[in-house]
Amino acid sequence: MYVDLDQLRTLITKHSDAIDQSVAGTGYLARTVIGVATYLLDNEGDLELLTARQRATFDRFLAPLMQETPR
Repeated sequence: MYVDLDQLRTLITKHSDAIDQSVAGTGYLARTVIGVATYLLDNEGDLELLTARQRATFDRFLAPLMQETPR
């Protein structure tokens, strides 16, 4: 899967409120989701480097938000 790094960067810098809303009531912390996003940015969006838990966090929160968030 291709990760649009510019869109991911925009999501965590300008739309962090969307992350806060998506994790509300799930037991996840927004900083955990932002941490996974930052890790992806640092590693050029290589999803293969994510652990199973990080990938689950990406799939559950970041991927849907990236589809909703304008570029």
